[in-house]
Amino acid sequence: MNNKVKYSLVFCLALLSASKLNAQTGVYDTLRVEAYITPEGDTIPQSWLPPAQVTSIQTAHWKKYWKDWTRLRNAVYVTYPYAKTAGKIISEVNMQLANVPDERQRKLIIKSREKELKRDFADKVTNLSVYQGKVLMKLINRETGNNCYEIIKEFKGGFNAGFWQTVAFVFGSSLKQQYDAKGDDKEIEKIVIELQKLYGYKG
Repeated sequence: MNNKVKYSLVFCLALLSASKLNAQTGVYDTLRVEAYITPEGDTIPQSWLPPAQVTSIQTAHWKKYWKDWTRLRNAVYVTYPYAKTAGKIISEVNMQLANVPDERQRKLIIKSREKELKRDFADKVTNLSVYQGKVLMKLINRETGNNCYEIIKEFKGGFNAGFWQTVAFVFGSSLKQQYDAKGDDKEIEKIVIELQKLYGYKG
């Protein structure tokens, strides 16, 4: 072994000894960290990085999407309880009318329930926007299986059904619209399921 190699070895050993001595004499020579034990039994140090928030400018498409979604969600939250109540009352009326052949008696039953509906919901429903009214008609169809035109025609006659269909048409809507949970109304259906889970509504 020549002298240059010897000196190099001595120099390296001196550096290692010095760093070892400095590490042992430091005030903060030990840092406690979490450890992770791998499935193989190895222990490695573990630390947690602070969360990073990534943001970007929202495009016009997504701005419109979330605006429309929020509007629809609010409309469903407002109108779904009315649709549930309407479905319940219509079922009750149908049960009452099932064994009543007398036309006059049938009209009295319908009129009494109509008064009940007006008393409890007239102010609330008339304060709905046109958009909320459209959503409500969709939900009534979902809850009853019949569109609003069919319901009015059954209980109030064809003339009344035709009149209100005309009114709905003027406001850009239709009493005859159907509910399509897997098609055009799949977004409404998602929100309804969310509502049912949140408030315990039965489907």
